[in-house]
Amino acid sequence: MFKAVFLDWFNTLARYEPPQHEVHQQAFRQVGIDISPQDILRGVAVANKYLYEENFRLSLGKRDPRQRFEVYMRYEDIILSEAGVKVSGETLTRIMKKAEELFKGARFVLFDDVFLALKTLKKQNLILGLLTNLTKGVDSTLQKLGLESYLDFVVNPQEVGVDKPDPRFFLAALECAGVSASEAVHVGDQYEVDVVGARGVGISPILIDRYSLYPEVSDCPRISSLTEVVRYL
Repeated sequence: MFKAVFLDWFNTLARYEPPQHEVHQQAFRQVGIDISPQDILRGVAVANKYLYEENFRLSLGKRDPRQRFEVYMRYEDIILSEAGVKVSGETLTRIMKKAEELFKGARFVLFDDVFLALKTLKKQNLILGLLTNLTKGVDSTLQKLGLESYLDFVVNPQEVGVDKPDPRFFLAALECAGVSASEAVHVGDQYEVDVVGARGVGISPILIDRYSLYPEVSDCPRISSLTEVVRYL
């Protein structure tokens, strides 16, 4: 019987506003490239997956400036490639700088299904914990978005000294919840970080795949909306 549900943050509970695809569309237009929102949305989702995997392989914070630059250049290239567009390295650099400028005013907003899902889970007397690699402004962000009353605890790298998917991160969540691994479920959008990481300590994983990036995954429940979590508890 499950007693606790752990939740990832980005692309599980929250997204950026303005949305990433809109920001990139503006950046592309400023260098003379016009791509449909639908094509950019798909490209951003694929590029985010690449960024997650790169960060899993070696944290971007531990890379030198040149290595980080190359990762972000590849990020922009993936978005364009998904739309069938190829540009020079010089143009990619311009796009990257413009997107960075446009993102400066971005903020977090919740997905439409979040409050309904959390209310349903709380009615079942489940312990709810946020497991996020965010380190800055977590408490103030949760307060602004009205999530404080739904979450029983938050685990982040600042508190435990490691990032997901380090086993110590998930073990810290179990300790906060006061449950065993077999009594907990973790919901996240990154296969390597959330699914493999949680399973590594015995927690049951659920992959939330809002953008259908993991159609091949069959070794754990895969959902497209947070409200579907209750089916697997």
